[in-house]
Amino acid sequence: MNSAAIYHRPESEYAYLYDSETVHIRLRTAKDDVKRVNLLGGDPYSLAEEKWYDKAIPMIKGLSTDVYDYWTISVTAKHRRLSYAFTLLGVDGLSAFYGEHGVLPLDEKYISMANNYFRLPYFHEVDRAKSPQWVKETVWYQIFPERFANGDAGNDPEGTLKWASKAPDREDYFGGDLQGIIDHLDYIDDLGVNGLYLCPIFKANSNHKYDTIDYLEIDPDFGDKETFKNLVEACHERGIKVMLDAVFNHMGDTSPQWQDVVLNGEKSRFADWFHIHSFPVAYTPTDDFEFAADATYDTFAFTPHMPKLNTANKEVEEHLLQIGQYWIEEFDIDGWRLDVANEVDHQFWKKFHQMCVSLKPDFYILGEIWHSSQSWLHGDEFHAVMNYAYTDAILSYFIKKEIPLDKMISEMNQQLMLYRDTVNQVQFNVLDSHDTPRLLTLANGDKDLMRQVLAFMYLQPGVPCLYYGDEIGLDGGADPDCRKCMIWDDKQQDQQLLTFMKELIALRRAYHNLLTEGQLLWTQLEDTPGYLTFLRVDPLTHLSVEGVFVTSDDSVIISLTNKTILLGQEYVISGDDTTVTIFQKGFVIMLDQ
Repeated sequence: MNSAAIYHRPESEYAYLYDSETVHIRLRTAKDDVKRVNLLGGDPYSLAEEKWYDKAIPMIKGLSTDVYDYWTISVTAKHRRLSYAFTLLGVDGLSAFYGEHGVLPLDEKYISMANNYFRLPYFHEVDRAKSPQWVKETVWYQIFPERFANGDAGNDPEGTLKWASKAPDREDYFGGDLQGIIDHLDYIDDLGVNGLYLCPIFKANSNHKYDTIDYLEIDPDFGDKETFKNLVEACHERGIKVMLDAVFNHMGDTSPQWQDVVLNGEKSRFADWFHIHSFPVAYTPTDDFEFAADATYDTFAFTPHMPKLNTANKEVEEHLLQIGQYWIEEFDIDGWRLDVANEVDHQFWKKFHQMCVSLKPDFYILGEIWHSSQSWLHGDEFHAVMNYAYTDAILSYFIKKEIPLDKMISEMNQQLMLYRDTVNQVQFNVLDSHDTPRLLTLANGDKDLMRQVLAFMYLQPGVPCLYYGDEIGLDGGADPDCRKCMIWDDKQQDQQLLTFMKELIALRRAYHNLLTEGQLLWTQLEDTPGYLTFLRVDPLTHLSVEGVFVTSDDSVIISLTNKTILLGQEYVISGDDTTVTIFQKGFVIMLDQ
């Protein structure tokens, strides 16, 4: 038995309060190294009297990576406190006891000692990491406001180009605005999505609005506060939630605070609002508007036009908290997506979280973090992050062909085991966005492949987000090409792809409980070439949705016994309806009853 691989940590993703009564416990062991794991658990004050360590409870072997297996169990405790440890039986026949003091021989001398057990001293509901229920039921639709629709030509900035008249450059304007979104709410509603994620709408000096001038004002290019209020109310009437994008890591260099620093230097009352190394603030311009390596102040990346905010400064903290509060109280928004969230200090985010949920207990807080994010996901900062690390594995297998199937499964499982289930259930799953090439372009224009990977992602834990225009075949390379104008001419839209997306979104919403909270089970050997199968299982009803995806030239035949096909492509059902043959780039999603 590989004892060095055995790992557990209380009060973490390995042991946490899932709901008010239930604790989820995990144990990690080396892959294929342990045959059986049992939990020994009971009240810490009754171990000697009840000898509950004699009542071993089997754990379930759940997900695996290329190096580890993870064992799981859900337990309750009458008095809302728990002592627990583990017994293990290795494939080599060796047994062990694992607790607070590590791996010990499986001997009553050790298992009867109270101090050898891990502790969850009390199940405090106030400390439980919670996630909004409505998010689990949501399919998001991301809109880059400047490129979605021009509903009010009266607010077009000077130099606005004819809609979709050219591929976008970084400083182009096409006139998209909030009224344009309102005008197309019927389209959005008919698509089936029930959450809008809007890139920044606050006053800024660019078309993307990530260089904020004033967080308390709508950019005049997009409209005004009355228009935005109308948008939120119209969305809520349709059952659509609204999430705004906030940039609290930095401001634009045309903001009044930064301009005061430029004018007054270290005497500016805003000098400590930013991370400034020397005065006067300066940089050397380059041919790239967004790059300067020698700025005398910290910035977002190396962009001299986005000076970094000092969120440890009390005035900055109060200013940003006021902003977060204002848009919740005045406009009833439902979520904040937080740009460059990993570069802002944890203390600020804890206060931001407290403010948001005190105003609206089911408010959704989403951080833009592209890497492993445990530090932000304990329940007191963010509910979720943009799950790029998870979906990168999907793209690397399906689209880029860079990794084999077993590696994709390993990477996906590894990401799931980094977080509590309450986090995994509301993770924000994207395949493309305003920051990446579009999915159709990544797929080299192959819409069969595009549909296949979309269907796979919509069956995963977490909640999916569709980037505007993907549903009608909009393509685009890296920024700024991924920010093309939405196509509104029906004849230029891919209506077949649009119909597919409506069906996929409807499927996701119809089975949202199972697809967010159900168990993920890979149902084939990870090294089986050419196709993959998996289940999403409701642990209570045992109802399951099965996905089968063919990724090679060979066809695959699957039994249809007790199964109903919900959605698929590139497949043929046998004449007696007993089997289905799935061809290259094909898939079927089936309901198992």
